[in-house]
Amino acid sequence: MSACCNDDPRIHDIKSKIRVVPNFPKPGIMFQDITTLLLDPKTFKNTVDLFVERYKNKNISVVAGIEARGFIFGPPIALAIGAKFVPLRKPRKLPGEVISEEYTLEYGRDCLEMHIGAVEPDERALVVDDLIATGGTLCAAMNLLERAGAEVVECACLIELPDLKGRDRLKGKPLYVLVESH
Repeated sequence: MSACCNDDPRIHDIKSKIRVVPNFPKPGIMFQDITTLLLDPKTFKNTVDLFVERYKNKNISVVAGIEARGFIFGPPIALAIGAKFVPLRKPRKLPGEVISEEYTLEYGRDCLEMHIGAVEPDERALVVDDLIATGGTLCAAMNLLERAGAEVVECACLIELPDLKGRDRLKGKPLYVLVESH
């Protein structure tokens, strides 16, 4: 599901505030820079509001945000819908016992970790990140949550790069995005 195809004027405004930086962090990558969106409080609020409108009545008890930009959107969504926020972090960033999941990025390999006990069996989870490219990071996040017994209801991203077909790797889980970038 994508909000980018509806005629909500907030979507056009959000898309216009995302800066594309060529060849960052590596040659050939067209980096989708959301910091320009964050500089506009109205657009930032509209971004969060669009996600909240979608998830406020879906009985979600966990919003899991992927480091680092999932930490920008995840907490305000969690607060607004009455869910807890669970950070999914890079290796060795969380104290205490963790479970880990390795994955492949569009330009390398990485790992996500989550505290053991952060998610209870049968909790309904939403995974939040800023962008889906190849889908590796979202798949790792879903695997962590499902290993802990949670039901992943949906993944939510601000931006989708549909040409990289990351949506196809999500094992049939719904993906909601606000804008597409080609």
